[in-house]
Order: sequence, then C-alpha cells, then structure tokens
Amino acid sequence: MPYGKVKVYSDGGHYIGIPYEPNPYAGKRRKAPEEMITVKEHAEESATPLAENTDGTNTAHAEREKTDTIPKERSMTRKELFEELYRKSAGMKRRERKEFICKEMTPYFKNYELCAEFVEQNLERKHRNMVCRKSRLWRKINQQQFNFFVTFTFNEKLHDEESFRKTLSRCLQHFSSRKGWRYIGVWERAPETKRLHFHGIFYIPEGTLPGRNEEVRDFDTRARKMRTTYQNDFFGKKFGRNDFKPIDHSSEVPQAIRYLTKYLEKTGGKLVYSRGLYRYFVTDVMDEDIICPYGENEKKFILSDKFSCWDDGEYLGTVSPEVIARLPKVT
Repeated sequence: MPYGKVKVYSDGGHYIGIPYEPNPYAGKRRKAPEEMITVKEHAEESATPLAENTDGTNTAHAEREKTDTIPKERSMTRKELFEELYRKSAGMKRRERKEFICKEMTPYFKNYELCAEFVEQNLERKHRNMVCRKSRLWRKINQQQFNFFVTFTFNEKLHDEESFRKTLSRCLQHFSSRKGWRYIGVWERAPETKRLHFHGIFYIPEGTLPGRNEEVRDFDTRARKMRTTYQNDFFGKKFGRNDFKPIDHSSEVPQAIRYLTKYLEKTGGKLVYSRGLYRYFVTDVMDEDIICPYGENEKKFILSDKFSCWDDGEYLGTVSPEVIARLPKVT
C-alpha cells in the first residue's frame, strides 16, 4: 500500500520517511493562564557624581541611599522568572545552576520542595528543547550544501552593537531573498574581549558574492600563531573585519556545526536561520521503496537510496537534488 504525504529527511547516510498522521488535538489545546507573582528587586546604584553640601554632608548620597532601599516591583509568571534566572546562570554547571535558581525562586513558593520540583521540571524542559533544536538543525543541514564558514566582527568605529546586529541581519536577509543565500549562524561574544561576533555556515551561489575577497595574513592572539583569512571588501566597508573561509569538503561541516552549537549549550541561545532552509521534503512512497521500519515504536522507515518520488499521483523520478527541488517542503 503506498503512503501519501510522507515527510522525508536525511540522517547523513540514509533517507528516513515519516508517514503522515493527522493530529486529533490540533487547534484544540488551550494553555491554562499562569499565576502572576510580584518580584521585588533593589534598584541598581546610580552613577551620578556625589556633591557635598556646605556642612560636609552629601545630599546626593543620602537621597540615593533612600531610593536604593526601596525595592522595585515587577509582575511576571514563575516561568518568566525562571527564564530570566536561567540566562543569568549561563556558564554554571547543572547542580550549581539549579541551586542558584532555587535560592532565588523559593520565596515565590510555599516551600523549598515545591520550588525544587518546579525548577527541575523546567531544567528538563530546557534540555528537551536543546535536543529538539539540535535535531532540527541537523535535519536542515543534511538537506543543504554549504561552501563558506563566515565570521563578522563588531567594529565600534562603524556601528554600536544594536545597529551592528540590525543592519547585518537585514543585509543577510536581503542576500537570502534576492541572491539565494542560505545560512545558519549564531551571535556570540569572545570569551576574553567580550566583542560581539556573528558566526555562520553559508551557501553562497557562484557569482553572488559582492566585491572581492582579499587574502590577509595576521596574528591570531587566541591561537598565538599567524593565520590566513579571506576578507571581503564589500562587507569590510559596511561592517568591518570579516572572514569568508571556504568549506572545501562536506566533512568540514560537522566541525563547523559543533563550533556553533557549543554556544547554544553554554547560553541557551538560539540559532539564526535564513529563509529557504527546510527539514523535510514531502513525497508519496511506494511499498517496494521501504527497506525496514525505524525509530521509536517503528513509526518511521528507512527508504531505498534510489526511491521513487511522487507528488499527488504524478511520478517525478528517482530521488535526486533536481527532483527534490520540485517537491513540497516543510520547514
């Protein structure tokens, strides 16, 4: 019996099919409203210079002491508070992180046990989300080809950090929609200098890279050795230092991805995806193209390396990049 509307992805070695199953709960789930809590925090110290009065007292200091003792209040949910504390505890080990969050959140629960249970559930949720993000990432990667590993470095002479993020993001989006660029990247700060960077793996179609790349030799302070970089003069004028390192072989991609995902694990941040990256292509699948069941509860199946692709009963050919380009996609 043929299967219709099968979502297909590559695990790097085989094509895996996921048969279509309608979701009986789609559109029916409603989230219960979360209870709001009032979070109190003390104001940060002002940087206003202290002015002495004629009697030697300090009015500004006295006024600041009064305001600093008045706690600010914010209304938020426990989950929102957890997310805030989770970001603050980036870089801590799991046990240390849990202790820190529990200490800050215990006043908003009846007892420590309830707080610890809530924190543990949300730490597990963050872990599951990370696993899902990695799975989604690899499925997108295995459907694409990449030819550059690119780094853009913040230059305070050309931008402030906010404008650097916005203008670079907008520029890359334009190249994605107009020139067919595809990329996956992450914002991060250098460990020592805290300078903002954008790292990404890119597919840049031939002839669409503006300006010209220049080979530059300089000293890498982190590695303590000379290195060769390829800087693009178009992006150099707009954003400053950049490096367009060619990816010469597909075996270099996993190393580049590990470089990107290590920042996600430390900070819980999110990857930046360009438009046009998809996880699955959709096709009808014939019985003779199914090799065997696969995965948990055998709900998936491994497909032949040369399976036939169909779209609404129309035979398009044996699976290939050209045939996949004609099939529906799911992001």
